[in-house]
Amino acid sequence: MGRHLTAILALPFMVVAVVPTAIVLFAREWDTRWTLEWPAVLIPWGFGAALLLGGFLLWAWCAWLFARVGRGTLAPWDPTQRLVVVGPYRHVRNPMISGVLAMLLGESLILGSALVLAWTVAFWLLNHLWFVGSEEPGLRRRFGEAYQRYQAHVPRWVPRWSPWVDPAGTVSCGNG
Repeated sequence: MGRHLTAILALPFMVVAVVPTAIVLFAREWDTRWTLEWPAVLIPWGFGAALLLGGFLLWAWCAWLFARVGRGTLAPWDPTQRLVVVGPYRHVRNPMISGVLAMLLGESLILGSALVLAWTVAFWLLNHLWFVGSEEPGLRRRFGEAYQRYQAHVPRWVPRWSPWVDPAGTVSCGNG
């Protein structure tokens, strides 16, 4: 439990709570804030709250799958021992990051902050570079042909409509 908490505090909590809070507190003079009058303000707040909640639920589901199925954490220093290709991972290769991005987008809508929105884009770009340059090559080395099959059929960012089922039957059940 301690290793999961450490990974959560070190990574998503920093990204979703600490950085946006620092932006709002320390960069407010550079932030382009959009303001709406009542009741129009309820529109971005409602969308933002839905994205924040939905993103959190997706992220939490993925973190649970990493612990339960993958027998590891979301942290690169304590990775999963098994390839996780169940639940949302059958539709998209990075649903946990998609959940974090949804939370950040929700925060930017709720706060009306262009800088938090810019942080969302920067976070996605950094993750894209990390996945392409480090994470995916490492997964190919660790999980071999099973990951290559998965990678060939499941997109990195835009979910496929139907869930992928490994025709070899070795990956879809969480085995790696």
